[in-house]
Amino acid sequence: MVRKIPSTMATQHPDNSSQPFWHNDSFVSTYEETKELFINFSELGIEEYKWDWEGKLVDESIIERLFQVHYDYFKDNQIGLDKFLTYRIPNPTQESDFRLGRAFMGLLSASATAKMAGLHNPPMFELILPMTDSAKLLIDIQEAFREVAGLKHWIFNVQRSGLEHVQMIPLFEQIEVIMNADQILSEYLKLHQDRFGFKPKYMRPYIARSDPALNSGHPATVLALKIGLSNFKKLEDETGIKLYPIIGCAALPFRGGLSPVNVPQFVDEYAGVKTVTIQSAFRYDYTKEQAIEGIKQLNELLPLSETRIVLPETEVKLVEIIKIFEGFYQSSIEEIAWIINKTAEFFPKRRERVQHTGLFGYSRGVGEVKLPRAIKFTGSLYSIGLPPELIGMGRSLQVLESQGLLELFKVTYINLIADYTKILSFVNLENITKLSLKYPVFKNIIQDVELTFSLLNISKTSGLTEYQEYQDLTATILDEVLLEKPDSSLLQKLITKTGQIRKSLG
Repeated sequence: MVRKIPSTMATQHPDNSSQPFWHNDSFVSTYEETKELFINFSELGIEEYKWDWEGKLVDESIIERLFQVHYDYFKDNQIGLDKFLTYRIPNPTQESDFRLGRAFMGLLSASATAKMAGLHNPPMFELILPMTDSAKLLIDIQEAFREVAGLKHWIFNVQRSGLEHVQMIPLFEQIEVIMNADQILSEYLKLHQDRFGFKPKYMRPYIARSDPALNSGHPATVLALKIGLSNFKKLEDETGIKLYPIIGCAALPFRGGLSPVNVPQFVDEYAGVKTVTIQSAFRYDYTKEQAIEGIKQLNELLPLSETRIVLPETEVKLVEIIKIFEGFYQSSIEEIAWIINKTAEFFPKRRERVQHTGLFGYSRGVGEVKLPRAIKFTGSLYSIGLPPELIGMGRSLQVLESQGLLELFKVTYINLIADYTKILSFVNLENITKLSLKYPVFKNIIQDVELTFSLLNISKTSGLTEYQEYQDLTATILDEVLLEKPDSSLLQKLITKTGQIRKSLG
């Protein structure tokens, strides 16, 4: 491989509770994201930045702005060679507007701009496709890009970009799709050969972490990622084509559990991953020095990480375990969606977003439960003292113990005890008990908490320094949310404060 595979990818996910070190506000506008991108490259040492065309408003002239203002830096740190800027495009099966076409033109314009500036060309040559569930759609997008790049008119011949073929990064966002993503990639390689006459030299399959957890629960998602990574490695060995997996992870365990202070543990948990997302909480809810050190560690450790292979007989058992966790989690989420949605209404805004059309919830064949985006979902539950990692957890562990599967789960989920020791520190059992007096589903969640403590043999003594303050804040938040007319301003402040204690808004 000639090209550098970036280990760290900054994203625009709005999960920070504190203001960025370079800014005077917690809110980052679309215009200010250009400055953010440059600082992430030049000061934090991040190697790639994901420019989101799917979920938010976007500056379409990003390359022109960067080259105009920071030409000297990018002359020494070439985009597309040393640093990377990668578009996440809308999925055309979900969105029917012109955003995808505009993203195509953005790539071509960037290539032409780099060519005129005497910089590495093309600066951008990959596209991230969210909600990937078929190989054909990846090919269709590449064909569409070729058609746009090949437009024949004298106006477009003033400065041809030179970019004719774009590489695809498929983003897999559901448990079942993740575990079988290697089959999609295998089909894609064959279609690519048939359509274009060659196979890609490498692929960067991208596994989501937040949406699968929102839809199927935290433990099920951890196990599914292990299976997915193992299958990627098997496909690599079969085809000889290098695969460099990406995981979209955030700071709280439910959304991936990657923070500046647990990098070696995370790399050990998801052995074989080559790129990870560095979301806003990682960068701004810890000190700048901690963020820089964490990013440095990731850039050093990820290229050396080797995948753990899951044997076929083990995979069968893990799928059984996944179904157990998923069942208890989903049945409870259906019944508590109301309190999640109500709390989410009062979350502070961090970025300029457009209406999202991704995975709001899940369908169980008897209608849909609508849920907020993953950050608000996670933060809402944490803010009332009910970390979502615990929903269905204890009851599932009890079933695993009775079926002789508990030890396999413990061995496979390497950081299980460390993660749940942290998670249980943020529980407000009095809040859950209060809710259980009126809503019986919360009695099951109390059981989840108690069984998790006992079956994992975790001490009830919290290691959280601000434990009592957190208990008081979450109690006040729940009381306020349950009022007929909650105080929106107060709730935003309280939710922000709990986020600062746990070092992530959601």
